Amino acid sequence: MTSKIRTYNPYRSCFETMSSNVAAELLRYGKSKPDCISLAQGEGSLPTPAFICDEVQKSLADGKTFYSFGAGLPELRQEIATYHAKSYGHNIPLNRISVTSSGTNAVHLALMSILDEGDEVVAVTPIWKNLIGITELAGGRIIDVPMEQTDGKWHLDLEKFFGKVNQNTKAMMIVSPNNPTGWVMPAEDIKTVLEFARARDIWIIADEVYGRTMHDISKAPSFLDYAEDDDLLYVVNSFSKTWAMTGWRLGWLIGPRDSEDKIRDVILYENMGPPTFTQHAGIVALRHGEEFLQSQKELWKNNQKIVVDALSKFPRVSMVKSPAAFYAFFKVEGETDSFALARRMIDEVGVSLAPGGAFGKGFNDYLRLCFAAKPEVLIEALRRLEPILK
Repeated sequence: MTSKIRTYNPYRSCFETMSSNVAAELLRYGKSKPDCISLAQGEGSLPTPAFICDEVQKSLADGKTFYSFGAGLPELRQEIATYHAKSYGHNIPLNRISVTSSGTNAVHLALMSILDEGDEVVAVTPIWKNLIGITELAGGRIIDVPMEQTDGKWHLDLEKFFGKVNQNTKAMMIVSPNNPTGWVMPAEDIKTVLEFARARDIWIIADEVYGRTMHDISKAPSFLDYAEDDDLLYVVNSFSKTWAMTGWRLGWLIGPRDSEDKIRDVILYENMGPPTFTQHAGIVALRHGEEFLQSQKELWKNNQKIVVDALSKFPRVSMVKSPAAFYAFFKVEGETDSFALARRMIDEVGVSLAPGGAFGKGFNDYLRLCFAAKPEVLIEALRRLEPILK
């Protein structure tokens, strides 16, 4: 039997125009090398703490394996509200909170609830590639607004940011604290962005997954510090970074007070929400996870010093020391193709880093190094990188 030769494309047209994810291919390539140290992915070496894992085992033993509610278990939604009250001083009613299958899924749900084909999303870059991809999958188009380095810090020019808004703009996307730079949007800028969006009926999607990863203070400024209940605002959060739960795929989304039905419908038609037993683990993570978070923050701060001290020895390397998250986003003089450089590092010295070109236009001379690893792993990786960076 001969196979039929198609003369048409049977798949969605967005696959033809979607930007490729070469960084994901490099990540897989690095993991295929037996002795390669991966500092390319946004996670550390520590497994999820035992008290969280124990709760899942208990939930399974208790038969908590049935369907959950569309927007998540009421107990978990209440715990999220309590967490925001304790950590941020927010008063968030439960009808604004939805439990999601990861922070990435929370962004996808938000976009699916607001985007029509051809809508534009003005985004602060550099930004995690997946946020660009899911915007394109939802039918939207990302408009990059690159940050700049001034006076040894990353800086967003709000005038340039607002200047990209036009009649096609449906939303503005801001990741703060930022992956990969660690930049944190100042409180005054948050207020200005909110006022700008309110005046034009534009949505804000604020990814605050790294909000508790500040190195010297408890938390970053949040859009929820200044927002009203009916603002066109979605705030995304996740269990992944704060409590070392990257593989669990559990997060949450806070929207305006009239968004609950819309998000619940998207959840029901997409995957009906996260597994019930992992949601019970989320409850104990929020309830008892502060001590673990503080130990992680101490590790990240110490590891950042190791990285800064090591990279400062190389005249070709320049970087901004970040106030949050666990990334070093650095430039190597003379290197203009981050994808080729990242592949060379895998092949020649056995270290996998994320290419800066994956985080938006204008960053192809950067690399991202995740320093959430065990110190001994980090030190060995930096030792291996010396021949390429010197």
